[in-house]
Amino acid sequence: MAEIEKSTSVFALGGLGEVGKNMYVVKTDEEIIIIDAGVMFPEDDLLGVDYVIQDISFLKENEDKIVGLFITHGHEDHIGGIPFLLASVNIPKIYTAKIAKDLIKKKLVDRDISYDEFEIFNDDSFYKFKTMSIEFVRTSHSIPDSYCVVVHTPSGVIVQTGDFKFDLTPIGPMSDIHKMARIGEQGVKLLMSDSTNALIEGFSKSESCVDETINSIFDKYTANRIILATFASNIYRIKHIVETCREHNRKIITFGRSMENAKEIAIENGLITDKSIFIDPIDAKGLKKNEICILCTGSQGEPLAALSRIAAGTHKQITLMPDDIVVFSSNPIPGNAASVNRVINKLYLKGVKVLTSSEFDSIHTSGHAKQEELRLMLRLFKPEYFMPIHGEYKMLKSHKNLAVSCGIAPENVFVLKNGQSLDIYPSEVKRGKNYQAGDVYVDGSRIGSVGSVVIKDRKLMSKDGILIAILNIDINKRQLLIHPNVTTRGFVLVNENTDLILSISKKIEQIANKYLQSNVKYNYVDLKNQIILELNPYINELTGRRPIILPVIMEIK
Repeated sequence: MAEIEKSTSVFALGGLGEVGKNMYVVKTDEEIIIIDAGVMFPEDDLLGVDYVIQDISFLKENEDKIVGLFITHGHEDHIGGIPFLLASVNIPKIYTAKIAKDLIKKKLVDRDISYDEFEIFNDDSFYKFKTMSIEFVRTSHSIPDSYCVVVHTPSGVIVQTGDFKFDLTPIGPMSDIHKMARIGEQGVKLLMSDSTNALIEGFSKSESCVDETINSIFDKYTANRIILATFASNIYRIKHIVETCREHNRKIITFGRSMENAKEIAIENGLITDKSIFIDPIDAKGLKKNEICILCTGSQGEPLAALSRIAAGTHKQITLMPDDIVVFSSNPIPGNAASVNRVINKLYLKGVKVLTSSEFDSIHTSGHAKQEELRLMLRLFKPEYFMPIHGEYKMLKSHKNLAVSCGIAPENVFVLKNGQSLDIYPSEVKRGKNYQAGDVYVDGSRIGSVGSVVIKDRKLMSKDGILIAILNIDINKRQLLIHPNVTTRGFVLVNENTDLILSISKKIEQIANKYLQSNVKYNYVDLKNQIILELNPYINELTGRRPIILPVIMEIK
């Protein structure tokens, strides 16, 4: 009797059909490997939600099989979910490079989570487990210590690229294309590759081009104070901003907590060696404006970030001057363009000069590979099967087409949704079972307490407001003691709509009396529901709006 082939399953709990929330699982019958645990930042319609994370029910149910969490690099969409994961699931060890480890530790300290089971890996690290083994390949990205994760399984080699680009003149190390080619020659069963820029033709610009552009800005505006906003996570960008400021005899003031953290980590890891270039805001008073560079967060128009508060005139330590030069060393993330434009307009109203990527083609470059680089990655690893990851569906589909153009058979390319799996056998790869996956909302420190119903109510309140009706009832005599008191928030101004409020109060009184005078046994919940049921269409007919109705019944015995 022929021996039955054992399979290895691969699936995403986040990262497919979306940009962010990355988490990928490689599973054999005996072991589970997790790659990344990121967050996704909410769209505007998720009112009050701070983060969106993965549904990790599968990991909770199978935590005894987890051998570790492996981190490709230290960006929020790859490490931001770790505090929430550790709060729910026993992770025996986190395998990570040094920069990502430092960033993760700061997150855990912020959330008062004690965890020290870290294993620091590098290019030469190799970990062997019962059924799988792991090695790593260095890549270029906008943050140091970025890696591909190479998983050797009984069914063949699986490669997850993490985020990458091929930068031939990088600020840091180059991608290890020789090791990629060597692994490709040995045979790769499945490649899982970043699709963020799969819709954009050509090669991405080198980070060195940005360095030259920023240098030219400093050369041109020698008499002005320069305020520079960029991603705090782009540590390489911060590194060459520091070097540019040193060349132009400027001191740097940093604003924004994430920028402060990035600065500290860059110093701790030797990426920035001259700590004296950073000064406190109070020390800047003795300097001329052309001796100062302000490095801050807020390049995406975040309302509470430093640049947004500077633009609004609400920052406690920085006031804009008419001849300031404000540089956006970033491009708006999809969905953030409106927020960025609002900040830019406020800056123009203050009379300052604003420089963006629309005016300087090389003021920012993406850390993600464009089409030709994605093709190069496919050619280097030469996978038998391909699964595009990390991107919206249009990106995943475009990446599929690129793979087919590189000679991979269309039937060997799988565009999946979160939770859908591939079963990998030594002889074939095919679709497997579906695992539970979805979005979990984080509101403050509460995980999963905000569901779709709560979000729907918040949307209603933001649109139509809330109406509170207070009733005092003698439940023994089954009668109202006084007329219902009506107040609202976000619906109408009570003082300016007295007739409407009186009409609504009378309607509530009518509904309550009808219920109290009936033969139905009195029930607090039933009365509340009856008021909501009848009052809703009445208010809608009067105003065309549907506020959240909250009856408050004071029972007197």
